[in-house]
Amino acid sequence: MTNAAIRQQLHQYIDLTDDKKIEALYTILQNDIDPQITYDERELNILHERAEKYLKGECKTFTVSESHNMIREQRN
Repeated sequence: MTNAAIRQQLHQYIDLTDDKKIEALYTILQNDIDPQITYDERELNILHERAEKYLKGECKTFTVSESHNMIREQRN
């Protein structure tokens, strides 16, 4: 069975099954669906420093398009 067929069957099952089964499935898959992202103190400090620099206009920022172009250039 292809992944597309599996997805189709799962969608149909979720749409038609009772609430208790949906809750059970969600409990099993919850960490994959809504992962808890945690940062250590060093990572949080880096994020706060970067946010402060951004808000003060002290760092260069890029649009999504510019970012994509830089990634494409790196791949070539």
